[in-house]
Amino acid sequence: MRGWVAVTREDGETVGYLEPVTDDYDLVQPRTLLGHARGAPVDFVTGEHLVAELSLSELAEQWVLDAGTADEIAALTILELSPHGVVLADHFATKGLSATEKLHVAWPDLEERLSRR
Repeated sequence: MRGWVAVTREDGETVGYLEPVTDDYDLVQPRTLLGHARGAPVDFVTGEHLVAELSLSELAEQWVLDAGTADEIAALTILELSPHGVVLADHFATKGLSATEKLHVAWPDLEERLSRR
């Protein structure tokens, strides 16, 4: 997103982002790879530390998608995550390498439609 600063590990892998809350970046909102807020806004250095604690393994977990009504779709796996969106599929079908319908969610997921199971 505009103005977001990627936080990377020593190996160069992005683990999250800092969204400026103030124009001078003195106050930032730590965000996960999905764009979910992680805690309240904090100073830049604290935000970097909070985001650096995040792990890519979080993406390998099962996810639930809020379908926008009372419905939700559970047991999903993230197949792809990019600025073009988040691609998900049935967790169990992907483990069995079965063909499955793919679902798309906009990135960043600011509405937090995705949650961990």
